[in-house]
Amino acid sequence: MVLFNTFLVMWVLVAIGTFFYLFKTTAPYGRHETSGWGVQISARLGWILMESPSVILMFLLGWFMRDSLNVIHETFLMIWLMHYIHRTFIYPFWMDMTSKTMPITIALSAFGFNIINVLVQAIGIYFFTEYTESWYETYVFQLGLVLFIIGMFINIYSDFLILKMKKVKGPGYHIPNSFLHRYISSPNYFGEIIEWLGWAILTWSISGFVFLIWTFANLFPRAISNHKWYQMKFENYPKDRKAIIPKVV
Repeated sequence: MVLFNTFLVMWVLVAIGTFFYLFKTTAPYGRHETSGWGVQISARLGWILMESPSVILMFLLGWFMRDSLNVIHETFLMIWLMHYIHRTFIYPFWMDMTSKTMPITIALSAFGFNIINVLVQAIGIYFFTEYTESWYETYVFQLGLVLFIIGMFINIYSDFLILKMKKVKGPGYHIPNSFLHRYISSPNYFGEIIEWLGWAILTWSISGFVFLIWTFANLFPRAISNHKWYQMKFENYPKDRKAIIPKVV
């Protein structure tokens, strides 16, 4: 336990460093794609590769540890897989990716992160946090589950509206003006942050809160970069629209 907690402290420090680094260097994929980052691979393949540990590894860990897991742990596993099966195997085929390639270095770094994150979640929740079946009845679990579902809906529906807009206006980037897009440039990131806030609450675990920190550290700077990109690309981009938190930033 001491060794695990020591690692978590170090892992959070890495997240903080990543947060500040990403304000200076935007990861070169999607709308921020640039040359000079090495070998390029299919964006769809890269996406599946980098997200796959979150499905495959987490499922295998749950399978191998099945005799020691209770129904609450199994519920957590299903909630986790609900997000990542969509993210890994549905999203890359469903979404019309404007950029067709990504640097393999980006895919491999995300692949490595997801391996570590899965291990942190599984070890912290399955081994070091105890739950009884009455956990379902707690306000903590219920609040966290509601937030997770709301966040997942915002995340997926925001992407769906982008896809729908491309089918009407054609491929490439356009100014979205529906749902939360009217208020922020990256409602999908806003939704994902809410999701993992919900996860941290419903598991009430240090591992869950560490993942929330990492989610914010990754997505908040990228949302700022996306907002600036929209402002530079479109002269008529709404001036009262924020980056990721409505009415705030």
